[in-house]
Amino acid sequence: MTRELHLTAAITHEGEWYVARCLQVEVTSQGETVEESVDNLREALELYFEDVSAPDITEVMTALVEVRIA
Repeated sequence: MTRELHLTAAITHEGEWYVARCLQVEVTSQGETVEESVDNLREALELYFEDVSAPDITEVMTALVEVRIA
């Protein structure tokens, strides 16, 4: 049985790479473009869920956090 999950990715530019991190499960991938990093993340997530049961996904809330550093 196949089902579709709607997951959220946070993408950052780190050096020469775009890094895509899934916010619902601990899976990360990278690529030379934003699109490539998301495509690679999708593939990594599909492989991840071959071995791990898909969780019940709830909506992700995001918030800006201000941090003071010395």
